[in-house]
Amino acid sequence: MKAIIGVSDKTGVGDFAGGLSKLGYEIFSTGKTEKAIAEAGVHVKSISELTGYPEMLDGRVKTLHPAVHGGILARRDLPSHMEELARHGITAIDLVAVNLYPFVQTVSREGVTLEEALENIDIGGPTMIRASAKNFPAVIVIVDPADYQPVLEKLKKGDLPLDFTPG
Repeated sequence: MKAIIGVSDKTGVGDFAGGLSKLGYEIFSTGKTEKAIAEAGVHVKSISELTGYPEMLDGRVKTLHPAVHGGILARRDLPSHMEELARHGITAIDLVAVNLYPFVQTVSREGVTLEEALENIDIGGPTMIRASAKNFPAVIVIVDPADYQPVLEKLKKGDLPLDFTPG
């Protein structure tokens, strides 16, 4: 099982990644989230190890890659999808934990520059959230750190129903 974790709000991310790791998930992450997970003592791999490409353009391009989105969007119930993944050396992504850049907080600050505002427009995060939502029967998507523990508890029991809503 594979998980991608890329969060602006690092609250509880180390414990969450550790819980997933104990359940057998291979964790992939980006930049500061990868560092936070590693500092929590959890084995984490760079998203670049998944994609085969380095982060580019000062981090603007990290997860926008077929190895990420093919792995998220492939329908597990369609043999043709799974065969296509295999042909391209892509593996399925089972869980995506993302929360978005703090755009509103950034642009609300007095004296914020246009450059700061532009760099807080998230592209990869919303794209992964939407892709995961499109394939929700096969991909768990988590956007709120408050949901980490309830999701872990359900996963530990082996039962995360499609209609599960934490909180």
